[in-house]
Amino acid sequence: MQLHFLPGQGRIVALLDNSIISLWEVLDKGGQSELTHIQDFTLPCQPGALPSVSRPTALCVSATGDKLYIGSEAGSVHVLQLSSSKFDDVLSQEGALQSLPEEYRVGKALGAVEAIREDPCTSTSILMGYTRGLLLLWDLNRRCLQRCLPGTQQLESVHWSRSGQQVTCSYSDGSYQEWSLDDSEEQKVPSLLYGPYPCKAITKIQRFITSGCTFVVFSGGMPRASFGDRHCVTVMHEREHVAFDFTSRVVDFFTVSGAKPGTVLDEPKVLVVLVEEELVAIDLMAPGWPSLTPPYLASLHSSAITCSHHVSAIPSKLWERIVACGVQQKEKHSSAEWPINGGVIKSQQRTSRDLLLTGHEDGSVRFWDASGVALQPLYKLSTASVFVTEADQPEPIQETDEGHWPPFRKVGCFDPYSDDPRLGIQKISLCKFSGQLALAGSAGQVLLMELNDEATEHEIDTYTMDLLEENETFRWKGHDRLIVRSGSVPLPAGFQPQLVVQAMPPASLTALALQAEWHLLAFGTSHGFALFDCHQRKPVLTKCTLHPNDALALEGPLSRVKSLKKSLRQSFRRMRKSRTTARKRPDPTTKVREANARLSEQDLPSEVELAPVQRRVEARSPDDSFTGMVKCLYFADTFLRDGSHHGPSLWAGTNAGVVYAYSLEIPTPEHRNEQTIHARFGKEIQLMHRAPVLALAVLDGKSSPLPEPLEVLHDLAKSPDLHGHHSLLIVSEEQFKIFMLPKVNSKHKFKLTATEGSRVRKASLVWLGTPGGNLAGTSGIVTGNDEAVETCLICLTNQGDVHGYSLPSLRLQARFSCMRKEDVTGISSCVFTHTGQGFYLISPSQFERFSVSAASITELLCSLQPREPEAIHAFPIPEYSPTVNKVTPEDAVETKKRGRVMENALLTDSRVLEEIQETLNPSLLTKVDIDMNQNH
Repeated sequence: MQLHFLPGQGRIVALLDNSIISLWEVLDKGGQSELTHIQDFTLPCQPGALPSVSRPTALCVSATGDKLYIGSEAGSVHVLQLSSSKFDDVLSQEGALQSLPEEYRVGKALGAVEAIREDPCTSTSILMGYTRGLLLLWDLNRRCLQRCLPGTQQLESVHWSRSGQQVTCSYSDGSYQEWSLDDSEEQKVPSLLYGPYPCKAITKIQRFITSGCTFVVFSGGMPRASFGDRHCVTVMHEREHVAFDFTSRVVDFFTVSGAKPGTVLDEPKVLVVLVEEELVAIDLMAPGWPSLTPPYLASLHSSAITCSHHVSAIPSKLWERIVACGVQQKEKHSSAEWPINGGVIKSQQRTSRDLLLTGHEDGSVRFWDASGVALQPLYKLSTASVFVTEADQPEPIQETDEGHWPPFRKVGCFDPYSDDPRLGIQKISLCKFSGQLALAGSAGQVLLMELNDEATEHEIDTYTMDLLEENETFRWKGHDRLIVRSGSVPLPAGFQPQLVVQAMPPASLTALALQAEWHLLAFGTSHGFALFDCHQRKPVLTKCTLHPNDALALEGPLSRVKSLKKSLRQSFRRMRKSRTTARKRPDPTTKVREANARLSEQDLPSEVELAPVQRRVEARSPDDSFTGMVKCLYFADTFLRDGSHHGPSLWAGTNAGVVYAYSLEIPTPEHRNEQTIHARFGKEIQLMHRAPVLALAVLDGKSSPLPEPLEVLHDLAKSPDLHGHHSLLIVSEEQFKIFMLPKVNSKHKFKLTATEGSRVRKASLVWLGTPGGNLAGTSGIVTGNDEAVETCLICLTNQGDVHGYSLPSLRLQARFSCMRKEDVTGISSCVFTHTGQGFYLISPSQFERFSVSAASITELLCSLQPREPEAIHAFPIPEYSPTVNKVTPEDAVETKKRGRVMENALLTDSRVLEEIQETLNPSLLTKVDIDMNQNH
């Protein structure tokens, strides 16, 4: 519920919702810092009292960091000595009522303690605010009431200025009041800024005194009827007045001050606001108060993440261009440095440039620097401007409009409302050598984009490919397609769409493959797959994979029409099948007992090995829904027609366990403009158990995966072995199989479901190297030592386990427990890298990162060195000098008037211990040098 930091000690005090106060500390363990739980505290409760009476409501850490003032629901104030873990009573509500003057005793309780503040100058008194609105200034040394500040409304928050002379309070009716603690006893009338109509409460307020003017910052206070649903933080300074409008609830805020210790005036530099969905920093020193760009903190779920794609070893030229485009997007933000930093990162230096691309529901793609352990945002791409949508576009950040009241300004990047669910990105494919990016959406749209360093404006070509042109009887009952904007479309610098291919019916894209070397683009849906020639911009191939009974695929995931009759029919069919099987099948326990009895009577030799028990794998029915869904697409230069001629090919795997192979006839570069590409049907492979095909890969004669497009051309991978026999690796949900090409003879297989009882959800080929190896490119070629790398297959099961298998023998090498089997979202969102790492969502805002390779460590090693608590100076101490420094009588009078006396103040350079004494005669105030060798 609350967090309070102990200054300079590396400790944190946390108030939990179960009324427990926890103490945490940063400890050094093995050269790295860890936040460790130290102790729990609970307020003492009187016998027979309700537990809610002792519930803490307000905390305040003393300036020295050794005391914690605690206010309770009963109106009592306690102090916790953190060094000895002892509680002391400061003031009870009965004692507070007795010490009040007669005019403030109205015969009712003060209420709970809403706020506690310590005197920022002397630390000899505290200010206690109660729910009733009353403020009490309590002297800790003399244990008496110094002053009473009455309030007329329910108190929400209190702020004590740096000078110690002004107190500002906010109330539940949207007003705030300023009090003066000097001899004048000046009191200002409560101010209702956004009145006169009823307003919401001001939950927190801060008031700073700068040179000649004041800074007022508060959250809430909006007119209840008109803007009661707004989440705002208002900042007022001289003539500037802005109500920063956030899209989620404001949790807390604070300001980073640039004032030096000992000064009276404050200097707020940055306003940091924590809302439910993001952290926003606003530069108060720059004109217009722009927002700061966080170095790594960003709202990952500004729109729901729909897919992820990882690319390793990005070329330096492409990396610099992406970073430059991201910098242009930050021109409206402040160029000031991030004000919060600390600690030392000890993680390994970056050896390659890696990108993590996240597709979102609003049609945007975010580029993240995944080279280190922590993700850093680089660039954001939006596709919403390409299409005509019914929803309004998000408003850009604009300056305050003086014609409106309150003066709202949108800040933050979190958007709670998606523009159109059809804009969602489902698949991403990036060619790091050509700079081409392919995006597949939820409404059958495929965008081919190229990187441009400058903003342009041009017309976007659109092409339609009907996957059901042979099935005229089928009708699409789902959502409509997106309409591409006509005419010239203004496009900012970055990835710009060159063409849009629309699949019909406009179902969600389930597979995507980009071959930049051949200028080919393949995509698949729940109805089939298609091949498009990006060079001549012509359709090449369309293939329908629908089963005649697969009517549910025609409706689409966003359709309101549900096949209720079919679902009920399938449910009853399963129930009858299970009952029939149970009647026909004998009791397995009886056979097990009989077999064990026979084995016990025989003497088996010790060298005899029993075969492992295998589970029964039942074949899937062709009536299952979405059997025609295309799960994966793969381009390969391999032997498909015969064993002596290799050539380009396209492979497609479906949800029914079918693999289609097509031989591609691609003209030479000299005749590329005149001749067209032809796709000829090659082979069809039907898996026995009809398990969905998740991944396809071709292995060369040395059992190494074929390199990525253009990778050999850029000398980042060896040419594949085209003299031996190639083999095809098929990864399904239930088993792995390797077939010899071109005859498609089974060579190796591993039945995962039969032996483990689990199903594969994600799979990828990885290149694992030793910690001393240097992987160059994604093909795993090691510079100088080819034996330092190993290619293997890793997969994630529905049990949350990560398995590693050797190639081509498919032997289980390692097994790790990665995530809970109940974490369906994490398992479905997992994405593997080519170096043995993985990313998966553990919440809508957090990525968990893991690694199965010893060469790439994903643990963030860091250390924090807590410093000694700084001295709280009574007034600015003159610089050190061996001679006696005299202060003018005017300074001494001002010092005595403010009552700021500090004994045993320690200089920051730890050279001299200065003892400052103030005599009754204000005409003389000296600074005394004390020998550090003496026992003082």
